[in-house]
Amino acid sequence: MKRKLKAALLVAALLGFGVQTPLSAASAKKAEPSAAKKGQVKASTGTSGKSFRSVAGKAQRNKTASAGVAKKAHVARESSKKMARHAALTDMDPGRLALYSASVLVIDQSNGHVMVEKQPDMVVPIASISKLMTAMVVLDARLDLQEVIAIGDEDVDGLKGTRSRLPVGTTMTREAAMLLALMSSENRAAHALGRHYPGGMPAFVQAMNRKAQALGMYSSRFEEPTGLSSNNVSTAHDLARMVAAAARYPEIRHFSTTAEAKIELKGRIREFRNTNALVRNDNWEIGVSKTGYISEAGRCLVMQARVADKPVVIVLLDSQGKMTRVGDANRIKRWMESASLAAERSPV
Repeated sequence: MKRKLKAALLVAALLGFGVQTPLSAASAKKAEPSAAKKGQVKASTGTSGKSFRSVAGKAQRNKTASAGVAKKAHVARESSKKMARHAALTDMDPGRLALYSASVLVIDQSNGHVMVEKQPDMVVPIASISKLMTAMVVLDARLDLQEVIAIGDEDVDGLKGTRSRLPVGTTMTREAAMLLALMSSENRAAHALGRHYPGGMPAFVQAMNRKAQALGMYSSRFEEPTGLSSNNVSTAHDLARMVAAAARYPEIRHFSTTAEAKIELKGRIREFRNTNALVRNDNWEIGVSKTGYISEAGRCLVMQARVADKPVVIVLLDSQGKMTRVGDANRIKRWMESASLAAERSPV
């Protein structure tokens, strides 16, 4: 009977060890300090030169009420730690986020971890997000940014009939045209950049698609430099690659996050503002920004930013309503900050 009882206890112990595997790398890391503390407690109760067995025997022979109190306190501490860790992991659950963009992707650039995703492989029109590719192609060609280019009749929007503050005949440097294309999403400026490319617009569009392939954007296609065409299409996954690549260009980082600028056009000073209101928000630390809109694409927003001390790429596509994309971005930011705060407060 005693042998059967011992065998049963051994099996139970082995099963107990088997189920105590860590749920995740993060859980394992948090468990290490806790285990270390337990080790310290055991070491402090031992006596130099005595075996664990003799100490254990002595402890059994000298049970006191204080030992019981210490055990209860220890259990309470461990329970508190488990509850705090559980709360932190729950706060990180992206399922709790109410996001209204049709396609969403948030990637932690430090490790490539996908933090939030919602239909990230859906191929959709991307509107003026295209202008990030336009800027990269111009910069890759190492064209003179101080060269003066002109807005021509060819740059007038014949697809959507959108307005522009750049009349035909306006001249500016290639640098100013890139600033206006990225900051204020000026379609005529972006089109002029493509038209003044060596080989003209056909060569420019070819360069856009070659760059997309080189970046691994295999579900993307570009037809023109402005994004007015609904045939400029991509996915959230592809755009995350594009945003990360764009962040390596100092000019794109600077121009796309400039809040406002005054530029002299035809002898008059004109003031232009960024189409993304978040770049004027002190609570945001944004490295790259671009908005986009045509009816087929809905409201779009891509950013490279630092949120909760993490470098992230945020892609929001096909948001309905003018403020939905901004609202989704703020909800993602609050969620990340809350999760980070909960993790910091969690005892280790």
